[in-house]
Amino acid sequence: MKITKDHKFLGFIFVFICSATITFASTRGVTNQEIRIGMHTDLSGPVAIWGVPSANAIRMYFEEVNARGGVRGRVLKLIVEDHQYQVPRAIQVANKLINRDQVFAMIGSLGTPMNNAVMKKQLANNIPNLFPYTAARSMVEPLHPLKFSALSTYYSQIRAGVKHFVEEKGKKRICIMYQDTDFGHEVLDGVTDQLKAMGMSMTEKTSHKPTDSSFTTAIVKLRKANCDLITLGSIVRDTIIPIATARKMQWNVDFLGSVASYNQIVIDKSGGATEGYYAISSYEAVYPDTATGEAKTFFTNYEAKYGTVPPEAAQLGYVFAQLLVHALEKVGKKLTVESLVKTLESIEGYPNIFGGSDISFSPTKHEGVSNSLLAQVQKGRWVTVNPSVSY
Repeated sequence: MKITKDHKFLGFIFVFICSATITFASTRGVTNQEIRIGMHTDLSGPVAIWGVPSANAIRMYFEEVNARGGVRGRVLKLIVEDHQYQVPRAIQVANKLINRDQVFAMIGSLGTPMNNAVMKKQLANNIPNLFPYTAARSMVEPLHPLKFSALSTYYSQIRAGVKHFVEEKGKKRICIMYQDTDFGHEVLDGVTDQLKAMGMSMTEKTSHKPTDSSFTTAIVKLRKANCDLITLGSIVRDTIIPIATARKMQWNVDFLGSVASYNQIVIDKSGGATEGYYAISSYEAVYPDTATGEAKTFFTNYEAKYGTVPPEAAQLGYVFAQLLVHALEKVGKKLTVESLVKTLESIEGYPNIFGGSDISFSPTKHEGVSNSLLAQVQKGRWVTVNPSVSY
């Protein structure tokens, strides 16, 4: 067959289309009009008190950005799926976000077991995991181009807390009560390793399921061991009930938890039982009467939109959304996964509008915050008692 100019022209068009298809495939979830961002979280399960406000805050900031014209002319589309804090459900909804929705990145996905279960397939599809609602080491270790966390790890938090209580408060009989989950075992590892580093050993330990609601036997066991500090690998209900149980027994032992329990609900739903409770965090909780500047504006707008004061989860979600938009703006119009990663790795000293440590990344460090603060429940709110603790 004789090749004509028309055939050559059609061949050129075919090559161009193929090239464009390949380019688009390398920037999945990105068009000239929008950037699709996914989030799998708990909207109706036992940790919905973290999932709902965090999704609300991220969505609210994206809507604010879109109202200003988006990011370099592209609107941000947040697609949120409810995993109900169940691993099988997390895998199911993540598959939808990856395969059907073709998201560009995940942001603020909640839960250590859920993120761990989803991560392998997500990374295989070249989808960044950005600022998840878990401070597990697996969110940043081993170092991977697509994994970024804006929190210090549960492991480093609890180690810093144990060190503080032993050295500053003279605690000698350290115990632990932890969820029998990936999250709980990371807290256990942190306490165990810190005690070993100080030439000490665990006095006693108990474990439980996330859904357990009775802790009398566990508290009796820990009391018989004469613990003077109980570390907690718990979230909300399994923080409140054990402390309340101990107080009913007239046992005023100190309890110390991680950022997972650094939530106003732990205070408000306890009937005063959690007064005096300690938690380690990498950001500072802010209240309507203490917020200033941009944080104050956020409180006003969030309450107007959702009819409630934004809890810590919402404050954190707003910062996560701001951080992503900041990076996207710096990337410019030619957005790819590679350009986003390079830009994130260049961010240094990004301020948290609610206080706490600034956020920084580098090519060798994807954990945005390394140090932690120690807070205590005092008169119905979180009060920072040590702004910087480390091990």
